[in-house]
Amino acid sequence: MPGRIGILGGTFDPPHIGHLVVAQDALECLDLDRLIVVPAGRPPHREAVLDPATRLEFVRLAFDGDDRIVVSDVEVEREGPSWTVDSLDWVHREMSPEVLFLIVGADQLRSFAEWREPERILRLARLAVMTRPGEELKETDVPHEVIEVTRVDLSSTRVRRRLEEGRSIRYMVPERLRPAVEQAWSARWTQSPA
Repeated sequence: MPGRIGILGGTFDPPHIGHLVVAQDALECLDLDRLIVVPAGRPPHREAVLDPATRLEFVRLAFDGDDRIVVSDVEVEREGPSWTVDSLDWVHREMSPEVLFLIVGADQLRSFAEWREPERILRLARLAVMTRPGEELKETDVPHEVIEVTRVDLSSTRVRRRLEEGRSIRYMVPERLRPAVEQAWSARWTQSPA
């Protein structure tokens, strides 16, 4: 297994073009040999709309064809909440990286002290914080390095909202993924209550 590994987690509810762009930027900025994308099975701080298995399938479709990226089911298969520290442990056990980067957003850096076992996370991985051009980070004692990623003004929330409004999500999600996302939403909204 390669020496420089990055781990990019998230809810991916659903995955969109912005996720692919930041993955590419992280690979280049950190000179990674491999990027592991980890959809959260049961996010501890937010409720996902799509079930974990569907989100995992969608992330696999989104990143399919890029041999630098591995989509992991480690958090979907794990019982209980998806804690980052457990996933970092897993990467060390399974892959023994020379260097492991945990890739997070600027908003996650602000709340990092509230994460489960933040000191241990910092022993297991180097924090790489994604910023957008012109964005400045607030002062923090948390050791990290900054990687500048391409600004894509898109979120999973925006994709879901458009689906709920019956609007197109073309060009917002990878084209090979779009029919599956649209079908999942169509089925979700047409199901009658039990």
